[in-house]
Amino acid sequence: MNRAKHLFSYRRFWAHKFTPAPFLPMSREEMYELGWDSCDVILVTGDAYVDHPSFGMAVIGRTLETQGFRVGIIAQPDWNLPDDFRRLGRPNLYFGVTGGNMDSMVNRYTSERRIRSDDAYTPGGKGGQRPDRAVIVYSQRCREAFKEVPVVIGGIEASLRRIAHFDYWQEKVRRSVLTDSKADMLLFGNGERAIVDLTHRLASGETIRSITDLRGTALMLSGVPADYTVIDSSEIDEPGSVQPEPSPYLDTTRTSACSIEPSDTTEQAPRVIQFERRPRGLDRMHTAVRLPGFEQVKSDPVLYAHASRILHLESNPGNARALIQAHGNRELWINPPPVPLQTDELDGVFELPYQRVPHPVYGGARIPAYEMIRFSVNIMRGCFGGCTFCSITEHEGRIIQNRSEKSILKEIETLRDTVPGFTGNISDLGGPTANMWRLACRDEKIEASCRRLSCVYPGICKNLDTNQMPLVRLYRKARGLPGIKRVFIASGLRYDIAVETPEYVKELVTHHVGGYLKIAPEHTEDGPLSKMMKPGTGTYDHFKTMFDKYSREAGKEQYLIPYFIAAHPGTTDRDMMNLAIWLKRNGFRADQVQAFLPSPMALASTMWHTGRNPLKKITRLSETLYSPKGARQRRLHKAFLRYHDAENWPLLREALKNMGRSDLIGNGKRHLIPRWQPAGTGNKPKGSRHSDRKQQTFHTKHTGIELKKGRQVGKKKPFRKK
Repeated sequence: MNRAKHLFSYRRFWAHKFTPAPFLPMSREEMYELGWDSCDVILVTGDAYVDHPSFGMAVIGRTLETQGFRVGIIAQPDWNLPDDFRRLGRPNLYFGVTGGNMDSMVNRYTSERRIRSDDAYTPGGKGGQRPDRAVIVYSQRCREAFKEVPVVIGGIEASLRRIAHFDYWQEKVRRSVLTDSKADMLLFGNGERAIVDLTHRLASGETIRSITDLRGTALMLSGVPADYTVIDSSEIDEPGSVQPEPSPYLDTTRTSACSIEPSDTTEQAPRVIQFERRPRGLDRMHTAVRLPGFEQVKSDPVLYAHASRILHLESNPGNARALIQAHGNRELWINPPPVPLQTDELDGVFELPYQRVPHPVYGGARIPAYEMIRFSVNIMRGCFGGCTFCSITEHEGRIIQNRSEKSILKEIETLRDTVPGFTGNISDLGGPTANMWRLACRDEKIEASCRRLSCVYPGICKNLDTNQMPLVRLYRKARGLPGIKRVFIASGLRYDIAVETPEYVKELVTHHVGGYLKIAPEHTEDGPLSKMMKPGTGTYDHFKTMFDKYSREAGKEQYLIPYFIAAHPGTTDRDMMNLAIWLKRNGFRADQVQAFLPSPMALASTMWHTGRNPLKKITRLSETLYSPKGARQRRLHKAFLRYHDAENWPLLREALKNMGRSDLIGNGKRHLIPRWQPAGTGNKPKGSRHSDRKQQTFHTKHTGIELKKGRQVGKKKPFRKK
C-alpha cells in the first residue's frame, strides 16, 4: 500500500490561534462573535448542518478547523440567485460544494422517478429544499457569487459522477459532473486526506490549476503529464473492435507538459494515433490508462460496459493507475484513489469537537436523519462485499478503515454523558456493514496487488481474515459500560461472514437483537444473485439455523427480517415467481418492498444500461443480459414480493397464466394466490400512480445505516410472520 503523509502531521495554518467554534458559523454574526473577518473555506451543502461525525459537512469542516483554517457553512441555500452564496463573504481559498450525504436525485425521486414529498436531511423532513443535481447548481451559483474563487466539489454525488456515467433520470449517458459543474477540482471517496493536503497547498501559495498530482482527485487537463506513460484500456480488457476507423482515442502526444488551461472550446476531430504494445515492468505510479472517450461511451453500450469494468478494476489504492477519458478536446484526468486512513487517523477524525446536535438556527425542528443516528456509533468505513447495486464500495472503497476499541468506547461514553435524550440504549454500533470491523487481507502485499471486485464472492477469499472475535470483545465491553442498558446492531449484517465465527452469532443474537434482525439475501435465484454478487440461499439457511438455535438458548422469540430487490438486472418473471413461492413457503409477507434504482457508476447500473455483464470480460460477443425496465413489468416484480396483497392478484393471475403456471392459482395452501377477488380490490387503473415513497431503501454514506422515510428499518416491521 502506498504510504501517505499523516493526516494530523501538517503544520497548522496561522488561524489556529482562534479557539474551536462551538458550531461552524452559518452567518456573519457568528463569524464576528468568533473574531473572524473572513472564512478561509466555505462549505456549501444540500443537507441541514448537523455537527455530528455522520454528516459529511461536519466531518470535513471540523477536520479543516483542526488544521487551523476558518471554515463556514452555507446549508441548503436558496439556489435561484447567487445572493445566498454571498452570506459569509468571499472565501480566502475556495468553495467546497457537496450535494449532501445522499445523491440529490436519489434523495428527491423514487425508483419509479416520482417526486418525494419528504427529505430526511431537512428540518421537519420537508422536501424540495435542494435542487436536482445539486452539485452542478451550487457550483454555478458559487461561480456567479465570486467569479475568481476556486470551486472544489466532493461528496457522494460528485464521487459517483466523476466519470462519464449513465443517468437513470434522463435515460442517457452524461458527462463527468466536473465538466457540467465547471468546478476546478473534484474529490472522490472519503475526502479528508485530499482536502487537507489541497487546502494547505493552496494556503502556501500554490494555485489550484497547478495541483495535478493529488490522489483522490479528478480534474480537466488540456494534455497528459510528460512523465506519464499512457496505455490503452483494451490492453487490460479487450472490448473487441472498438469502433470503425478512425480510432476514437485522442492523441495523447499533442502536448509535452501538463496543463489545465482551457483550450479552444471549438470541438475538433481527434487525430488518429496508433498505440504501441506497452513495455513490461511499467511504473504504475507513472502509468495512465486511457478509457474510451465520452462521445464513444455515449453512443456505444459495449464501450460503456468496458469503461465501467476498467474503472472498477482500477480501484484498489495499492495498484490503481490514473485514468484518462476524453471529453471533447479536453482530458478528464482521474488520479488513483486516496490512501485509506490508518486507525489513529480515523480516531482523530471522530474525536474532533463535534457538538453532536443540529445547529441552533433550526430551533427544535426535527431532522429525521439525525434522529435516526444520534444514539449510534460508527466503528469503521468501507466494504469489501462489492454488491453490484450498492454505491458504498464505489465511494468508500473495499479496504476497511477501522477505529480503535478505545476510541469507540470513548465515544459511547461521550454520547451517554452529553447527547440530550439519551436513555441508555445505543441504537447501532456499526458502519456500512455490521461485522467487517478489523477484517482484512492476511497479507498486505497480496492486498495491495489484488484486483478482485469482491472478497466474498463467489466465495470467501482464502486470504481474507474472517475472525470476528475482536468484534465480540468490543460488543461485550460496550454493553458493560456504566449507564449502558442495551447495544443494538442495526447496520446491514454480512451473514456469510458471520457464520465463520459462531461465537459472534451467539453474542449478536443473545444480546444485540431487539426481537428482529434485518438481513439482505436480496433474492433466492442464482440468476439475479450472480449479477448482484450475493451468496445463495444455502448461506442464508445456515445463518438462520444458527440464529434460531442461539435465540432458543437465550430464551428469546426473535425473527429474521429478510430484504429483497425487485427488477434487478438479470431477473426474469420466473425468478420473481420462485422468490414469491419461497416467501409464502417460509411464511413471510412483505409490508414494504424496494425496486432496483440504477445509481451512477454502480456495476448493476452498467448492466441495466448496456445489457452487458461487466463482472466478466467485455467483448462484442460477451454475455448479454436482460433487465426488467417497463413500468408494467417492474410493477409485476414488486407484486410478486407482495403476493398476499389483493390489489396485486389480477396482475399476478394474468402473469401466471401467461407463464403456464396456473397451478399456482387456487384456494389451497400450495397455491400462491386465490381464484376469488375481494370486493373493491384489484381495480386500480393501469399505470396507477399510487405512492411508493416508502419502498426505496437508501444508505447514508457515513454510517451505512438504512433509511426508510427517515425511520430506522425495523422500527416499523417491514415483514410480519403469518
